[in-house]
Amino acid sequence: MDSENKIIIAIDGYASTGKSTLAKALAKELGYAYIDTGAMYRATTLFFLRHKIKLENDRAIQKALHAINIRFLPASEGNRLILNGEDVEDEIRKMYVSEMVSEVAAISAVRRTMVAQQREMGGEKGVVMDGRDIGTVVFRDAELKIFLTANSEVRTKRRLEELVAKGLEVKEDEVGANLTHRDHIDSTRADSPLKKAKDAIEIDNSYISQEEQLLLALNYAKTKILDFSRG
Repeated sequence: MDSENKIIIAIDGYASTGKSTLAKALAKELGYAYIDTGAMYRATTLFFLRHKIKLENDRAIQKALHAINIRFLPASEGNRLILNGEDVEDEIRKMYVSEMVSEVAAISAVRRTMVAQQREMGGEKGVVMDGRDIGTVVFRDAELKIFLTANSEVRTKRRLEELVAKGLEVKEDEVGANLTHRDHIDSTRADSPLKKAKDAIEIDNSYISQEEQLLLALNYAKTKILDFSRG
């Protein structure tokens, strides 16, 4: 695909709506780069937990942020997140990180640091980026914005199956409570709260397959790419 005709695709939505699954598949179909911004906040959370950074200690947070280096390493099954030289892709998906990630992501200094890195990563376009504020904050001018939703029961089941598949022992009510907690913090935080951009296309994937969702998104993307190439 001609690099001059590439666009930025922003995928936002609540936890466990399948943002990363769609973003990875869409990037693969289009030959675009995929950037998992949620993983960046998870990696930051992991660093804070390991170094016992108190979330009310602004000085410690600033020092920690300067010590964090995040990059993505392409792999056959998708990107792996590398934190200060260590592959932490599996560790950042564990429940103890999930329980803290929304609180860490709500810190303004953390968001400013991550947003700056995300904008740098997407500067050349030809990227699919998923998160909670991509279309509203990180790339307000993204050519295509998609907002994913699904009902709470479906999201809880998906998240539970994902964790069990990784060999983790978790209870359904624990998973559901965690999702509700994250939804509340993500939607009510003062700095760049989760919300649907006015120009975003909403897809409720509660009862459609991943293949059906990908087809929808791919059609939207191809239309936007064609429009963009026409100027």
